[in-house]
Amino acid sequence: MEFLKSIGVFMQEQILGMKWLNTLIGKLLSLLGLDITGRVGGSIQFFLYDVIKITVLLCILIFFISYIQSFFPPERSRKIMGRFHGIGANIIGALLGTVTPFCSCSSIPLFIGFTSAGLPLGVTFSFLISSPMVDLGSLVLLMSIFGWKIAVAYVVLGLIIAVIGGTVIEKLHLEKQVEDYIRNAKAIETAEEKLTVKDRLIYAKDQVAATFKKVFPYILIGVGVGAVIHNWIPESWIETVLGSNNPFGVVLATILGVPMYADIFGTIPVAEALLGKGAQLGTVLSFMMAVTTLSLPSLIMLRKAVKSKLLGIFIGICVVGIIIVGYLFNAVQFLFI
Repeated sequence: MEFLKSIGVFMQEQILGMKWLNTLIGKLLSLLGLDITGRVGGSIQFFLYDVIKITVLLCILIFFISYIQSFFPPERSRKIMGRFHGIGANIIGALLGTVTPFCSCSSIPLFIGFTSAGLPLGVTFSFLISSPMVDLGSLVLLMSIFGWKIAVAYVVLGLIIAVIGGTVIEKLHLEKQVEDYIRNAKAIETAEEKLTVKDRLIYAKDQVAATFKKVFPYILIGVGVGAVIHNWIPESWIETVLGSNNPFGVVLATILGVPMYADIFGTIPVAEALLGKGAQLGTVLSFMMAVTTLSLPSLIMLRKAVKSKLLGIFIGICVVGIIIVGYLFNAVQFLFI
């Protein structure tokens, strides 16, 4: 048992967490005369380590996830979801969201396509919630930073929010709150393209290049903010605002996260730094969920597809779900840290 635990720790710290890289960067910076225990040297070490680590994981994860995604083009995904009904359909919609694009804005065109094709509204919203919040990449990256317990709990609770949110929207019968041009669109049957292994590998490679170009600026911004929090902001400040002494920390973190725009790869460095400075686990995870699921640009895009009432209900369901998850994590934080 102790041997298996050692293997698990090695996988988390040295393979996924790349602690060896942090040590190597620290030694190199010390050789250059920088004091890595000081604010400047520590910030540079944090920045270089997180940028390299996240970029490597990003490219590897996108390649493998894109290869899997090549088996689920929109037409096939629509057919799969169309075979299920009730809460089972919401579960399938949420699960399919885990193998689709990495940010909320990228998910909305697929949401529109599925809705136009006549899929139940609740199913498409389950997909829309889960797609940016709990993709497979977030599971691995969260494991590299926070460990497997937190990563699995985050993904499971994110899927629960997606399923419950879609089910509630389905029960409210809000189909008329979808814009007319989407409701009246006719689904077009297209022949499903058969891809060879080579085609799928090329597709995965192209997705890596395209996603990297789009995501890398946010990684730099996220890691930069994380470095500032990690080395320049006093721990007492973070504890006061987002620590256990502030009962409204989860609500504040959720509200602050909504107007921001970033995906999971740009958000995790900020979350890592906040947690290291004394913020509560649930508060940090609520911030991450809010940023990835309810970014302002995605809400503006979604407003073009649905009417204000449905948009407001969608935001309300997500915010309430995220806040509940945050307080739940804070209540059982001792089980994870």
